[in-house]
Amino acid sequence: MTEYQTPTSILIAGVDEVGRGALFGPVVAAAVILSEDSIAQLTSAGVKDSKKLTPGVRFRLATEIKAIAIDCKIGWASVKEIDRLNILQATLLAMKRAIIRLNPEPELCLIDGNQKIPKLLIPQQTIIKGDSTSIAIAAASIVAKVWRDELITRLAKKYPEYDLKQNKGYGTAKHRQAIQEYGITYQHRQSFRCCQLSLPL
Repeated sequence: MTEYQTPTSILIAGVDEVGRGALFGPVVAAAVILSEDSIAQLTSAGVKDSKKLTPGVRFRLATEIKAIAIDCKIGWASVKEIDRLNILQATLLAMKRAIIRLNPEPELCLIDGNQKIPKLLIPQQTIIKGDSTSIAIAAASIVAKVWRDELITRLAKKYPEYDLKQNKGYGTAKHRQAIQEYGITYQHRQSFRCCQLSLPL
């Protein structure tokens, strides 16, 4: 992967989300600011799109990213916000929350995808498949994925019927079957069609 071509003299944050397509749990975003040295270090370490990494490698890289980043922050939007706003707007809200927590404030945000964040006062640039072209965005995808997976794993203990430890809230056959059998919880997204089967437990 080669870092997306941007001015290197300014503070640039990579921003990505995870959990947009899940049936259960919040949508989570991360924003990561990297120095030129840390970009080179993370490239050598194997940072790339989180979906192409094993859980163990993601965890190791997330630890390294957080240790050497200028700053790294998480933002999320709750299930209630997803149902109220819709998943796209909730995703953009989660990204904005991650960005505004950064210290120092970045001078440019590289946003994975093709949707700009509304009312963000910091300059931003969208990049389709940015997690494959920008180390900063890839780093954000890893940090967000590890953080959300750990959250869902904790929630799995409360809701063992849904196989959440394995599916991380996504709509696997086993998860969908459990919804048919047990109904939904307050962490299921009621605005998603397959969750509209019964009242929350």
